[in-house]
Amino acid sequence: MAKEPHWIYWKKTFRSKFQAGCVKAKLEDNWHNGYEIGPFVEIKKLKTNKYVVRYTYDEM
Repeated sequence: MAKEPHWIYWKKTFRSKFQAGCVKAKLEDNWHNGYEIGPFVEIKKLKTNKYVVRYTYDEM
């Protein structure tokens, strides 16, 4: 049985998916050539038609 990942949410919501995508790219680039395994990052659309970025270090 797989356990649920522990999500960490970015502190801000975004009006466009493009803005959220920029933060997603920045998070992923921080680990691009690092020694650690990078986080799994995704963009979620909220009911208010805004977007939020969340990430996890748990292996999926």
